[in-house]
Amino acid sequence: MAVELKVPQVGESITEVQIARWLMAEGEHVNADQVVVELESDKATVELPAPTGGTLSRLLKQPGDKAAIGEVIGYIEEGNGAAAKEPAAEEKPAPAPEPESDAPVSDEKPHAVQAKTKEPELGDRLPPTAEAAPMVAAQPKTDSKSEEPRVMPGAQRMLEQAGLRADEVEPTGPGGRVLKEDVQRAAAAPPSPVAEPAPARAAAPAAPVGEGDRVVPMSPMRKRIAERLVDAQQTAALLTTFNEIDMSGVMALREEHREAFQQRHGVKLGFMSFFVRACVEALKQLPQINAEIRGTDIVYHDHYDIGIAIGSGKGLVVPVLRGAERMSFAEIEKAVADFGERAKVNKIAIEELQGGTFTITNGGIFGSLLSTPIVNPPQSGILGMHAIQDRPVARDGQVVIRPMMYVALTYDHRLVDGREAVTFLKSIKLNVENPSRMLLEI
Repeated sequence: MAVELKVPQVGESITEVQIARWLMAEGEHVNADQVVVELESDKATVELPAPTGGTLSRLLKQPGDKAAIGEVIGYIEEGNGAAAKEPAAEEKPAPAPEPESDAPVSDEKPHAVQAKTKEPELGDRLPPTAEAAPMVAAQPKTDSKSEEPRVMPGAQRMLEQAGLRADEVEPTGPGGRVLKEDVQRAAAAPPSPVAEPAPARAAAPAAPVGEGDRVVPMSPMRKRIAERLVDAQQTAALLTTFNEIDMSGVMALREEHREAFQQRHGVKLGFMSFFVRACVEALKQLPQINAEIRGTDIVYHDHYDIGIAIGSGKGLVVPVLRGAERMSFAEIEKAVADFGERAKVNKIAIEELQGGTFTITNGGIFGSLLSTPIVNPPQSGILGMHAIQDRPVARDGQVVIRPMMYVALTYDHRLVDGREAVTFLKSIKLNVENPSRMLLEI
């Protein structure tokens, strides 16, 4: 019995996903709850497990294809139901190597014989004209319901790396599938005039695509990031104000308690916990920056859910520290470290990216000295941290060298006035330069 493999709900506002990659190939056996395919939404990558054990009998979508929530993207044949389907796909191509029908090797591995005998036929004869054409054309019609050849996951990755299309590769796999070996041969072959129409297939760019350029579609996450950033700038009245912080006090405190903190809590004491706590204290004083506009109303949040911007392999994600006002320094550091590790492998859940009231982004880890971060809608403010740099500053009438950090607050001027924005940064500066104030809550 065939069991449908459907796209699950992956978020309240998400209506479609993109097939990122199949982890199992058509015809392979899968166990119940074994991850079969990765689905990429505009917020995160989701793994879809098999609802039952059996054979992955049919794939309806290929990597890069879109699929709606609830849409069937494949079938799993329970038990060994798909085993009978595989030989059927090879019955028609089998007569092709007729001259060698008496060879003893043909009874050993039908797959291997077909892959090996087809190529000498095309290569040994003079130009592969009408004699070879029927054999090549027969295969896609045997097992494919669309004009596009089926591509195995490993071959799909090689196609992307080589900059080739599936229809530029001669398939030799069962049922007209494109294998890795097919892509390798196509990539090693000299360029052919047949491949020229490639630019016409892509959307016509404003400038010609030069040699060595690659044109790839935007991922759903990158599209969503682009949409939200443009929406923020078109909807909100964004303005940025700056200040600088002397990091001497925090750095001395970290150095003094570094080993004891790590031994006690199993995580390093970083700067983020100080800034999260400083932001919570500042937001308590200035509730406008922790609020949002809904239509003609202002919604003031009495909780402090701080989003932490983290760069992942596929784009920027902002997981949220829920109830940051109740978290200790150690709890904050553990949560941030966990977000960072899971972001690298796209394991952050959709619900962890929703509902923040304020965001912190740290461009300093990449060496940024100064920037103007963009607000994450519908929030009204975002704090930008930057690189720590030794600079000469005046202290008690003398010029001294201190580790300084520029900080930036971008805010929605529709809701937050300049006075509140400047006061917010002054509060951050005061608390970070004197961290004992946060411990005493003064």
